[in-house]
Amino acid sequence: MTTGYLNPLLVSPPRPLPRVVAVIGAGTIGPDIGYYLKSALPGIRLYLVDISQTAVDRAIQRFHDYAAKAVAKGKMSAEEAKATTSNLVGTLDYNDIAEADWVLEAATENIDLKRKIFAAIEAVVGPDALITSNTSSLPAAEIFSKLKHPGRATVTHFFAPAWRNPVVEVIRWRRAAPATVEYLRWFFCSTGKVPLVTDDVPCFMLDRIFDNWCNESALLLDKATAAEIDSVANEFVHAGPFFVLNLANGNPIIVETNTLQAETEGEHYRPASIFGSVDRWITVSPGKSVPVAAAKSSAVRERLMGILFSQSVDILDRCIGEPADLDFGCRQALGFKRGPLDLMRDLGEKVTGLALMRLRTERAGMPMPKRPFAAYQNFLRHILVDDLDGVKVITLRRPEALNALHDEMTDEILSVIRRFEKDSRVIGFVLVGYGNRAFCAGADIGRFVDMLGDGPASTQYARDCSRLLVHLDRMKKPVVAALNGMALGGGFELAMRCHGIVALRSAWMQMPEITLGIVHGIGAMVVPYRRWPKASAEFHDMLRQAKRLKADRAFELGVIDDLAEDYPDLIRTAIARVKSLTGGVVGIPDGPVAIAELDPIAPVSASGQPLSAEVIRILENAIRTAAVAPTFAEALEVGYLAWGDSACTAAAREGITAFKDKRKPDFSKVA
Repeated sequence: MTTGYLNPLLVSPPRPLPRVVAVIGAGTIGPDIGYYLKSALPGIRLYLVDISQTAVDRAIQRFHDYAAKAVAKGKMSAEEAKATTSNLVGTLDYNDIAEADWVLEAATENIDLKRKIFAAIEAVVGPDALITSNTSSLPAAEIFSKLKHPGRATVTHFFAPAWRNPVVEVIRWRRAAPATVEYLRWFFCSTGKVPLVTDDVPCFMLDRIFDNWCNESALLLDKATAAEIDSVANEFVHAGPFFVLNLANGNPIIVETNTLQAETEGEHYRPASIFGSVDRWITVSPGKSVPVAAAKSSAVRERLMGILFSQSVDILDRCIGEPADLDFGCRQALGFKRGPLDLMRDLGEKVTGLALMRLRTERAGMPMPKRPFAAYQNFLRHILVDDLDGVKVITLRRPEALNALHDEMTDEILSVIRRFEKDSRVIGFVLVGYGNRAFCAGADIGRFVDMLGDGPASTQYARDCSRLLVHLDRMKKPVVAALNGMALGGGFELAMRCHGIVALRSAWMQMPEITLGIVHGIGAMVVPYRRWPKASAEFHDMLRQAKRLKADRAFELGVIDDLAEDYPDLIRTAIARVKSLTGGVVGIPDGPVAIAELDPIAPVSASGQPLSAEVIRILENAIRTAAVAPTFAEALEVGYLAWGDSACTAAAREGITAFKDKRKPDFSKVA
């Protein structure tokens, strides 16, 4: 558990954003950490410190190369690139960093060297300056043991490439001030990272998975070749262990980290001896494979699963990290296709147990589960739930998908609401997105892809996907959507079914389904017209042409109840709105509703993208029919049927296929 709220942005930070930051170590990961910081906070002064001027010069050049590439790809403006590469100082002199608010060490994994560096840092910076280390394995209690002010120090472990990989482990150790850990969680979350808090043990959480996965693979070389092991591992990871070791020059790292684990936790962690005699492995590229005999494949597969499950249950049994963080980190930082706990759930207790039994037989000493199988599955995977002043704040946490909805997240939200809606201690709920970019970027296409061309199945899918929204319609306790960023498609449909909406001034809404050749299946052709009929012309543009609606305009139209300046203000505003709605929740009304005329338009989106005239006609007919429906339930059914109709068009197949292929659809060939 963390020392505060599960959502890091609910914390009031004990210190402001840094103005001056220093990164010690201009080799591999240090410059990447620096580039992330300058990209997120271009106004800071950043020092890159090293003992080699050549390394410093190369690091600064890397900043310019990264920025130039970002501009070329349209991900950064020329002005942003200039800000990112300015106020950047390379130095060999620690005295230059005396004004730093935060110093991050990213030097070689040598405890004596790190202690020497920290002594030099503490000799020049102020007593309140943060000091963190990027170590991947050395316990904080050891590397910070000589600090005079250890409360302001901890480990912040980044993953490559640090400027892009969202995961950062933040280590809680016995002498770190709780405020230090909370501030770092808040800082990372507010700058686009996902901080995962772990205990202070060798290799922390994620490297215990990765290092032992690689070490186990090396120990399997008596059964199979590196190429065969990587081929079997393709089931579980995007890149096999030996390919990754080649890419990261990781053999010495495994020797170092597993030696540390062996010395502290037992000889069964001792690194494979072959690491000392091989520089590079003969293996296959990601997605490639070589033939592997069935018996050999089964033996390798079970051992790989066994070590993965062994380390995972050990992490949870020892409370090293949280289960949702473990699964998220394995996917996002380590490249696993599924988190280990999801994999255990999907394979079932029998298959999981067989893999652990093989590991116990062949690798005596490795941790085994201390609890029943089901105990490792009892957690919320995609949402965070916090309590603030009698309100349950539910945070949608799928930052890798901009908090997009899918079936499992939908069911988790619904389960929490059902659990607490009759609890007299809970006055209502707030839904908010994780981070600063998105409330919810729609809904995953998921099973819909397989239903294209099947009208009845697609219609039923729309009904099924509405289970949370229909429940909100019937609730008496208020639920307020707090839009902390974009709300797209199904995300805006979720917000409009809440009983109130508040938003950051920078937030915006969009209904982009028409650009995919489909209509909006879970209420958007019905709900906004019944809740805000005077804004119907605006909704016509949103639905037919994917026009964006900015928060300030939505406030003028009455769609949004109040605006906020920042995330804490947003949450305060949302809670105030819950309280104002208590005892006064009004459902969406029955009866026909008067809406603006649907004037003819050209089949072109607000951004100029050609659209399907056929799908626009389906959408317009549904809007008109739903508006005159005698009941709200009948109006929703009109939308479900229209969704099914759109799924049977050639435009839908082209639009969804283009989305999957990451290209723009060409509706001209299906007109």
